[in-house]
Amino acid sequence: MNPKRRIMAVIKHEKPDHMPCFAANSTVTYDQMEKVQAFWPQGHEDGEAMAKQALAAYTVLGYDAVRVPFDQAFEAEALGCRIKPGGQKGIPGVDDPPPYKLEDIPILPDNFLSRCRIPELLRAVRILKSELGDEVPILGGIVGPFSLSASLLGITTFLRATIKTPDKIRPFISIAEKAGSLLAKALVDAGADIIVIEDMMASPNVIRAQTYREYAQPYESKELEAISVPKILHICGNVELIGQWIGQTGADILSIDTKTNPKLVREKCGEKPILMGGVDTATTLAMGTTETIRQQCEKSIRDGIQILAPGCAIAPNTPTANLLVMAEVARKTK
Repeated sequence: MNPKRRIMAVIKHEKPDHMPCFAANSTVTYDQMEKVQAFWPQGHEDGEAMAKQALAAYTVLGYDAVRVPFDQAFEAEALGCRIKPGGQKGIPGVDDPPPYKLEDIPILPDNFLSRCRIPELLRAVRILKSELGDEVPILGGIVGPFSLSASLLGITTFLRATIKTPDKIRPFISIAEKAGSLLAKALVDAGADIIVIEDMMASPNVIRAQTYREYAQPYESKELEAISVPKILHICGNVELIGQWIGQTGADILSIDTKTNPKLVREKCGEKPILMGGVDTATTLAMGTTETIRQQCEKSIRDGIQILAPGCAIAPNTPTANLLVMAEVARKTK
């Protein structure tokens, strides 16, 4: 099987030739930048450099998919947030002050898809499609509605409102969902084969489980329903408390990190969603030995992981040798 057929077989609950290995989150490292001669900050701003860096996940690491972008500020910037640049070593992020207050009425600009860096993101997808065709799937990443709305109000204000005045955040989550759905469609039109929704702030490590159920899950479900290709939902931290509800979002794949027990999530989410993850990024992948990584991969597979992947975004200083171990283990898993 080629990588695309391999991944689609798993999504359809068919048996692939071997387990797929790829990342739902950012894959770029300093080593890979050197190998493909494409660097930051250009990789965050220029479609051609972005495509070169993304392609390294396949050409350098041997992973079964590539993904763009590498930061989580594209939509926020286009909706009016200030952005702090990442420079040559880091990634752009949302800066203070936020563009809205709780009493404001958020607006989705008519020219949303042509604002800021979004055109370059779409150009990167078109370049990748021309390079990879139907052999290797392209993942287009968007920020989930709960997390994006937090950027519009500022994290502190937003989290306080989830407890004190939760109904005031609904208009912001709604606008965030509309923006994400719009970008997802544009990514698919540009050539993306799979859409990843990263909803970091929707984690039970940040908010109450009931808050997720009432104010995050319905908008994630609406966004996922609007997407015409396979979908991955990634929520950071331990998601066992919301396992039942993430299983009802409509995501084809649930990307979980190593704080979550795959067996417990499977009991709650049911048999339909594919479980993706397996290796801790902050310590094991970035600083562990190849043998430690191999052992964690094998344990994760025994625990029910169906697509081997980093548990979150890969740290840019992660050694290439460590990342290669994951692909090696996956190829040996029939």
